[in-house]
Amino acid sequence: MNLSVPGRTLTAAVFALAGLLAAGAPAATAAPGAQAAALAAPDIPLASVKAHLTQFQSIATANGGNRAHGRPGYKASIDYVKAKLDAAGFTTTVQQFTSSGATGYNLIADWPGGDTGQTLMAGAHLDSVSSGAGINDNASGSAAVLETALAVSRAQLQPSKHLRFAWWGAEELGLVGSKYYVNNLPSAERSKVAGYLNFDMIGSPNPGYFVYDDDPVIEQTFKDYFAGIGVPTEIETEGDGRSDHASFKNVGIPVGGLFTGASRTKTAAQAQKWGGTSGQAFDRCYHSSCDTTSNISDTALDRNSDAVAHAIWSLSSGTTVPPGDFYENAADVAVPDAGAAVTSTVTVSGRTGNAPATLKAAVDIKHTFRGDLVIDLVAPDGTAYRLKNSSSSDSADNVIATYTVNASAEAANGDWKLRVQDVARYDTGYIDSWRLTF
Repeated sequence: MNLSVPGRTLTAAVFALAGLLAAGAPAATAAPGAQAAALAAPDIPLASVKAHLTQFQSIATANGGNRAHGRPGYKASIDYVKAKLDAAGFTTTVQQFTSSGATGYNLIADWPGGDTGQTLMAGAHLDSVSSGAGINDNASGSAAVLETALAVSRAQLQPSKHLRFAWWGAEELGLVGSKYYVNNLPSAERSKVAGYLNFDMIGSPNPGYFVYDDDPVIEQTFKDYFAGIGVPTEIETEGDGRSDHASFKNVGIPVGGLFTGASRTKTAAQAQKWGGTSGQAFDRCYHSSCDTTSNISDTALDRNSDAVAHAIWSLSSGTTVPPGDFYENAADVAVPDAGAAVTSTVTVSGRTGNAPATLKAAVDIKHTFRGDLVIDLVAPDGTAYRLKNSSSSDSADNVIATYTVNASAEAANGDWKLRVQDVARYDTGYIDSWRLTF
């Protein structure tokens, strides 16, 4: 995990799961006879996950002590994972990019079958920092995703949705590999990615159990799993937006994931809840040479690996639901710096009754400091629904997100407005486009 990259905080709860949950129902509610709904996720063998960690440690030891971008240990790690997936029947692709004058690699593995218009992705960064082997950060996530993919093959799983697994390069240099992948996906292909699950540092030796609070359905899937085994969770805040899920989230793809903590200190309350040592970092070897195979909590790695499989099995099941009708305005509207609110209008007509309780407003606003922005959805009768408040700490660019609004009290037909105001000085932007989906 790279904690040196400025975090991109969640502007508001992102309630759309795109094609993954086009109707807003939990992904696990598949139609009768859907294979993934009928089959429970398998237990992921801890011994198998740890065997991958041993291999990554051996690779690092044989290659200068690390598996960093541009170093031979990273390419050897890619080759190891690819060989396992090729033998298991995946279609693999190695994607090359350049960063800091060196060639980097992403590995993408597609499982045959499923609706490619609704692709569920799971991934982890495979590179370490140059100072160590990177076994918790992030061989742990890489090994859990790999063993889950191999479990898909062993089960010959045929879920409704298409499954794609990924291992990213140069995450430690600023999410370079995942950004390259997302930025080189045509917009039509981006729209087919129903969700992305990220696993970065899931075996910390003094672990916490943290769940990303980005997409609510993905979040609840993980929370339900841990509740089922009696393990309380907390919302992940230490590295929010600083791992590869940010590359997907920033283009509007629903994301979620797991984390067991890095350099932040475990509190007494957390130690009482999870065990371990209060007043000590979740991972004292974070980004250090001591991040070796001895720097792993077997219990945390086991629980999180099983949670990875649970999410893959649950969220890839279900019938394909066609998207609802949408109404869009793609005309640019300038947002003045520290000025009056501006609006963009879509006109809805030909519908009967009221708007749904799950009305989705997808916004694409280009802005150089999105914390300046206040965003409302204004119904035809003038009722305003707050989508996003301003925040001086939210220094990232752009607002690309989908919000869910309970608009069931509003007539569906009429002029709906997206209202945007820049409430602070020095940064500018514009409404690029927005849409309502019924």
